[in-house]
Amino acid sequence: QVQLVESGGGLVQAGGSLRLSCAASGRAFTSYNMAWFRQAPGKEHEFVGGIRRSGTSTYYGDSVKGRFTISRDNAKNTVYLQMNSLKPEDTAVYYCAADRRWASPPARRSEYDYWGQGTQVTVSS
Repeated sequence: QVQLVESGGGLVQAGGSLRLSCAASGRAFTSYNMAWFRQAPGKEHEFVGGIRRSGTSTYYGDSVKGRFTISRDNAKNTVYLQMNSLKPEDTAVYYCAADRRWASPPARRSEYDYWGQGTQVTVSS
């Protein structure tokens, strides 16, 4: 029902910034809650941030609070993750996810039905 494609990942030095984008295609984008997860090598998926359908409520994992900002532009069917003050421990594959049902943060991977392919973010020391 919805396809998600992430972009914007890359290599950045510690303290730098990146903005990830998640382009959604399909019907009724505004009916989906959106989230970002990340997975570092050998580790489980970690909830990064979530945003409700309206975009008025946002939530963040403890490790990124104050540094990352999630937003959405429903007119463009796009969700963003602005990442500032990046740290080496932020290195991971970042995934965009969508679901019609809201999962109370910190959400689990199984609580989201639709996923993008992921984009690699590497933060060097």
